[in-house]
Amino acid sequence: MEGPSLEGGGKAVMFVVLFNRSLQAGKMNIEPLVSYFSKLLPLDEREVEILKAVFTEKMVLRRKYLLQEGGVCQYNSFVVEGCFRMYMVDSQGKEHNLQFAIENWWMLDMESFYFGTPSRLNIEAMEPSMVLQIKKEDQFKLFTDYPKFNRIFRVLAENALIASQKRVLLTISSTAEERYLDFLDRYPQLVNRISNVQIASYIGVTPEFLSAIRKKMAKS
Repeated sequence: MEGPSLEGGGKAVMFVVLFNRSLQAGKMNIEPLVSYFSKLLPLDEREVEILKAVFTEKMVLRRKYLLQEGGVCQYNSFVVEGCFRMYMVDSQGKEHNLQFAIENWWMLDMESFYFGTPSRLNIEAMEPSMVLQIKKEDQFKLFTDYPKFNRIFRVLAENALIASQKRVLLTISSTAEERYLDFLDRYPQLVNRISNVQIASYIGVTPEFLSAIRKKMAKS
């Protein structure tokens, strides 16, 4: 049986609240991003002001895209509210989830973003969402003019590389149950936010096989 649906009106209400809050404020809410960066390295007033200048706010409806296959990834996106999945579609038309991003996570196709190449990936909102986005040239300017951001993004890139290597190793050397346990460890907040179909796609099994894994784990 699939997990909770995201069709309910609650998510739509949340999106309206976020949109109205942004309109009422009359300006972008940069505080979640400032708080995120400050946990890595404290920012001074000048650095906070440059973030306001180079990031833009974007609302994304459920099932709408930040990136679609064939397009070039123009932005690095920081998730303020909501949930996204990154997936590819194989030659048989089957979708394969590669990554999820929720609040305080980043989402981009790194190859397309840095090299300007057409993407093979799709980034879709699974809930009504809000992101803060930065263009490649502005991100590079941050690196050059504000060395603190260079250090911060280097740490983020290193963490992303480690996570990617771990995922490859899990894919080629672990059982489906081990991959499911890794999903629970990596995305504990997502278990009740996305369906079994999406989880199954991420760990590379059918929804029916995932249900069998969960029943086995419940009995043990």
